Amino acid sequence: MRELRNVSTVTEFQLLGFQTLLEWQSLLFAVFLCIYLLTIAGNTVIVAVVSQDPRLHSPMYTFLKHLSFLEMWYTSTIVPLLLANLLSWGRAISFSACMAQLYFFVFLGATECFLPAMMAYDRYLAICSPLHYSFLMSPDTCSKLVALSWLTGVATGFLPSLLISRLDFCGPNRVNHFFCDLPPLMQLSCSSVRTAEVAIFILSILVLCFCFSLTLVSYVFIVSSILRIPSASGRAKTFSTCGSHLAVVTIYYGTMISMYVRPNAHLSPEVNKIISVFYTVVTPLLNPVIYSLRNKDFKEAARKVLRRKCGIYGARANGGFFIR
Repeated sequence: MRELRNVSTVTEFQLLGFQTLLEWQSLLFAVFLCIYLLTIAGNTVIVAVVSQDPRLHSPMYTFLKHLSFLEMWYTSTIVPLLLANLLSWGRAISFSACMAQLYFFVFLGATECFLPAMMAYDRYLAICSPLHYSFLMSPDTCSKLVALSWLTGVATGFLPSLLISRLDFCGPNRVNHFFCDLPPLMQLSCSSVRTAEVAIFILSILVLCFCFSLTLVSYVFIVSSILRIPSASGRAKTFSTCGSHLAVVTIYYGTMISMYVRPNAHLSPEVNKIISVFYTVVTPLLNPVIYSLRNKDFKEAARKVLRRKCGIYGARANGGFFIR
């Protein structure tokens, strides 16, 4: 009769972070802190402006508001612990907290795959089928697509977290990464990870490759429509906007695919960390820049909201409640 083994003898993990760059810890802390604060501030502004300006209550800005809300939580799942680790090298995280971080990372990361794909589909309808756009992308349809993105992300997070939590961890407990990610955790397991590897690989293909393909196909049709615009200035302006959108989603999908859709490839831990920085730290900052600061309607709405807020505060400071 086979002897039953303890599910996990490891009660906590030690995140090594950027242990090979000890002399750069202070600089890395300052850089990541600035990026994090800018990310939170930029995405908060987007959510506030879109929520308060009725002219921005269109499907495109609804998707943008949800993406910005998602980005704040997504980066907050990773960066605060990274900053704490830079201040105190080798910070420990309990097994349950590690599994919780892993779940929210996969859940929010998967949702971030679906939302840009829905946004690309929305732009495809607006540019390629403008006469049918209001019917095909009604507010009700937009709400259903947003809800589908969130619910699919929630469901996607369960399988990897469940598979990892059921593995045996007998030691060592040193995770050579700055957060609880799938590859370094599977490398620490003292039990067979074949089932988990295959399941996560298939899930990654279904989520990442499907969403990236949908996004690319949408932009192929968009570009073909742009080429038919008679005005050279109109083509240049639309190309600039779509090119920026495609660049940021390519960075996100490309780095994620290189991490999780490569079952036989094993990059060094340091290369994995650099790749991970792009989709956990850099992309959440790029989204508000690409999707809002380059948008004329949004910038005008932001200025009006700012003037209105400043007027309210000025009136209160003067003891009145009238806005000129």
